[in-house]
Amino acid sequence: MKGLKEKVVVVTGAAGGIGSAISRRFGDEGSTVALFDLNEEGAAHVAAQIEAAGGKARAYRVDITDHEGVHAAVARVEEELGPIEVLVNNAGWDMGAFFLQTEKPFWDKVVAINLYGPLNMHHAVLRRMAERGRGRVVNISSDAGRVGSSMEAVYSFCKGGLIAFTKTMAREMARQMIPVNVVCPGPTATPLLDNLAQGEKGERIKAALVKAVPFGRMGEPGDIPGMVAFLASDDAAFISGQVISVSGGLTMVG
Repeated sequence: MKGLKEKVVVVTGAAGGIGSAISRRFGDEGSTVALFDLNEEGAAHVAAQIEAAGGKARAYRVDITDHEGVHAAVARVEEELGPIEVLVNNAGWDMGAFFLQTEKPFWDKVVAINLYGPLNMHHAVLRRMAERGRGRVVNISSDAGRVGSSMEAVYSFCKGGLIAFTKTMAREMARQMIPVNVVCPGPTATPLLDNLAQGEKGERIKAALVKAVPFGRMGEPGDIPGMVAFLASDDAAFISGQVISVSGGLTMVG
């Protein structure tokens, strides 16, 4: 991809399945990757993989729900690695449950991670990008935010909100020509999906999802990074405010 070499890229949730795949892809593209995750050991492991492959990476323990902590972490990255050119908001969390069986403490946790987390990251990073007049943002939402998903009501609420927020930020950042876009994975084989679909019932849910996907398989973490890298690259410099599903044809719009 054009324009990714030597760029500083921040990836949140970088120790997870999709986050680690995205981080490694940017490492392969020659970017310097700052891996944000509460799981510092996991993030450090991914950073070591990137460096072993000849790339540049550094792990940071960051709680994206902590507004002041996020601002401090972003300042540290720019001090240690240089100006952040690409932000990938990937971190997410959920547990499968019907909405009427959930309570407010659960809602608060889901909203804090999946909605307030990206808000905090945008607030800290976009101010700096706007001052410099350059940058890219790619938000990882979900097809659950586009079409809904049973047993993911609050998660869908957050991911739908992230899509709407992305479009608004794309408009607000247009004057600075900073593209802001969304990638929506469909059902993907990650620990998050395992949280949602546990036990015998979970296996039935997974089988039904595979049957529903036209490509006839579940998504894999490695299916996502190509689109993310493209949207972060100079090849996509005139694309902003777009929502792109990576789901094997499960959801289609146009």
